[in-house]
Amino acid sequence: MTHIAVLGSTNMDLIAYVAKAPQRGETVTGREFRTLPGGKGANQAVAAARAGADNVSMIGAVGADAFGTQLRSTLEHSGVDTDLLRTVDTAATGTAHIVVDDEGGNAIVVIPGANGTLTALAPGDEGLIASADTLLLQLEIPVEGVLAAAQAARRHGVRTILTPAPAQLLPPELLAAIDLLVPNEHEAATLTGITDPHAAAKTLLDQVPEVVVTLGARGSLYAARDAEPVLVEAPHVTAVDTTGAGDTFVGTLAVALAEGSSVPEALAWASTAAALSVQRPGASASMPYRSEIDNEANGAAS
Repeated sequence: MTHIAVLGSTNMDLIAYVAKAPQRGETVTGREFRTLPGGKGANQAVAAARAGADNVSMIGAVGADAFGTQLRSTLEHSGVDTDLLRTVDTAATGTAHIVVDDEGGNAIVVIPGANGTLTALAPGDEGLIASADTLLLQLEIPVEGVLAAAQAARRHGVRTILTPAPAQLLPPELLAAIDLLVPNEHEAATLTGITDPHAAAKTLLDQVPEVVVTLGARGSLYAARDAEPVLVEAPHVTAVDTTGAGDTFVGTLAVALAEGSSVPEALAWASTAAALSVQRPGASASMPYRSEIDNEANGAAS
């Protein structure tokens, strides 16, 4: 049985599709607007559930509003347990305001809302974390809450994977409680001040035992202490919308590693899932199911 716990954000994504994103002071005409469930925490939970985890549990917060109701329903429909997704009356559900251009690139403004209340663990949270194989964390909630969850996982011997996004400098005590850090190359540069992904990954190993730097269409780079780096190429596809691709990668990677796949196998499988997701619009709505990932991976291998 594979149990993935996720503590993180739950947002409603408000997405505008445009030919080219506006510059500062510029107004452009978009061609489409969509309202889709998102948030890095919820995205990773959906990705893990669709990738075939036996049990996925979401710890988070939404507001007592229509967005909150819709997000809870979306998670449950995807097979995610929401018993510890709390509803707060003091804040609205978080939102992400996203502009997606014709090349599939995006720019995002996140309004935390109820996510900002997650400053500490609540009753039941540590017990759920202790029961999991893996805890997934991100930074769209207060870092105090992320630290509390990571330290709880460390106390109970639960593997902890952190996506350091939005990029920010992290307290040493948080990094000390992380098993695997998964930044993209820009986040790795923010954390280290080094733009070369290989050199940045090597520097990050001074603080965490394992690192995966995602490189977008170029694939992913794995580095670990006392081991040779592993570079896995990504499938070549035409991107429609890259929103949620990183979360798809992390959620799927967590499932593969929890099931005992080797690191190269897990990275390749997660890259296949992310490649499928960027060919569809939206974040959680674009995430593939296990059968799709397996079919695509098997087809590429044959």
